[in-house]
Amino acid sequence: MKPKSIITLLLTVIIMISFAFKVNQAKKPWPVPDAAKGKKSPIAGNAQAKAIADGKVLWGTHCKSCHGAKGLGDGNKAAQLKTEPGDFSKADFQAQSDGALFFKISEGREDMPSFKKKIPDTDELWSIVAFARTLKK
Repeated sequence: MKPKSIITLLLTVIIMISFAFKVNQAKKPWPVPDAAKGKKSPIAGNAQAKAIADGKVLWGTHCKSCHGAKGLGDGNKAAQLKTEPGDFSKADFQAQSDGALFFKISEGREDMPSFKKKIPDTDELWSIVAFARTLKK
C-alpha cells in the first residue's frame, strides 16, 4: 500500500470512531430522581405569559449559545460540545415532566452546566422551563 492510501485509511477510521463516539454520547440517558420528576411548576394562570417572557430573556443569556434561539441544538457553541445539546422541539423532549426539566437545568451534567448557583431564584428557573415548552413544533 502507498503511504498516501494508508494515511487516508487511518483518517477515515479516526473520523468514523469519533462520529460513533459522538453519536453514543448523544443517546446517553439522563436519569432524573422520581421526586424531581414529580415536581409541578408553580407558574399558573395569568403568570404564565410573564414567566414565558422572562424565560425567553434568560434563555437568550444562558441557553441560546448551545441550544440555539429555537432550541434546535444549533447554538454557536454547539459544535464545541462533547455531547449533543438536543432538539427541544421534538416530542421526546417535550414529553418530559416540568420537574425533570427543572432538575436538568438546576443540576446540569457534563457539558450542561448547573444553573442553581448562576440563577439562584427558582422562579427564574421555572420560567426557563415555561419558555422551553414554547419550543415544540
